[in-house]
Amino acid sequence: MSRSYPIWNTINSCAYKGGKSYGVKETGDVSVVVGTSGSNSHDFVQHCVTHRKYDNGDREYRFYVDKVCVKRALLRKGASELEMLPALD
Repeated sequence: MSRSYPIWNTINSCAYKGGKSYGVKETGDVSVVVGTSGSNSHDFVQHCVTHRKYDNGDREYRFYVDKVCVKRALLRKGASELEMLPALD
């Protein structure tokens, strides 16, 4: 993971010989479209990862699928372990 980005995405796809990756500072939105061509493509799913740094130095990460929070985690300031939190309704 790169130090410049609190969110790091690694993509493994048959389109690449190796993995591709990129970093995100606050919010990474990905829209997945399916179909048979550019003129026959349809929205399928959207997922998003967010990062927020709080005033006390803690960092919270959330993962959304179609705008529903399905996973949350907290990295407390100075901690080396990620703390999983209940997802939001």
